[in-house]
Amino acid sequence: AQRMVAEIHRQFKEIVGLKEGKPGVNPEYDKCISIATVGAIKELIPAGLFAIISTVVVGFIGGVEAIGGFIAGNIVSGLLLSLLMSNSGGLWDNSKKYVESGNNGGKGSVAHKAAVVGDTVGDPFKDTAGPSINTQITVVSLVSSLMSSLFLEFNLFNLF
Repeated sequence: AQRMVAEIHRQFKEIVGLKEGKPGVNPEYDKCISIATVGAIKELIPAGLFAIISTVVVGFIGGVEAIGGFIAGNIVSGLLLSLLMSNSGGLWDNSKKYVESGNNGGKGSVAHKAAVVGDTVGDPFKDTAGPSINTQITVVSLVSSLMSSLFLEFNLFNLF
């Protein structure tokens, strides 16, 4: 986020007419998109590796029985967390719209300031965090399916 803010500040300083909103003066969108994309990929790698490595470790330690429990727990907890994040994000987003329509003091009120903060948290919850948990569930299930024959043959309980 700091890189994005620094890039936006740089563009306002260096691109003549951007700050004033002069017609025909456009920001350098590609640089901001590049910063966001590279940052997202860097943050995705540890989360993806954790999902893959934890699945492999559980499979090789406990075998297919442990993987069955791991997948079941992953689906149940992931589904509930995903639903919670998606729904609460939508709720926080809509609460700002509700206050801005004149309820609870309208714009400029304490309720509006709180609703803006809720909207700031709610949009990422609704649009990114909730759906990404569904992807994590899919990754764990896919790794388990692909490695199931190895988990049957090589696990801690088959060694003894």
